[in-house]
Amino acid sequence: MKTWELISIVLSALVAGMFYGPWAALSRSISSFTPEVFLAIVDRMNRNMAPIMTVLMPAAVLSIVPVLFLSYHKQPRTFYLGLAGFAFFIIALLITMLIEVPIVKEIVTWKVSTLPDNWQQLRDRWSAFHAIRVVAGLAGLVLLVVGAIF
Repeated sequence: MKTWELISIVLSALVAGMFYGPWAALSRSISSFTPEVFLAIVDRMNRNMAPIMTVLMPAAVLSIVPVLFLSYHKQPRTFYLGLAGFAFFIIALLITMLIEVPIVKEIVTWKVSTLPDNWQQLRDRWSAFHAIRVVAGLAGLVLLVVGAIF
């Protein structure tokens, strides 16, 4: 049980960090970037993060399942806190797959000369959902840690 808790916490911390780091460093000021800088940042972040998150995020979510299974009858507090953490990571995963990734896939095809008229709205939509994803990831991580400690 403790091994799975450790694995799920470490993997979830890496996912939450991958959400939080770019938000703290870039996303909060992304609307102030010129189109050239914005496109360069999105392209580089996508190239750097997509291969990692494609593996890391599902692994983190799946690593919570054994914790839930092992704690179900024996440790109800751990189970319910883990279940809530799992739900937050599912929310983050759904936001990623259904909203964030499609927007990024569209953005990486743009050139400054071919920016669509609504590029700022798409940028702002991505940014707003990224903030929600940051909160969901951090909340999920905190719940998993609290469930393991108490």
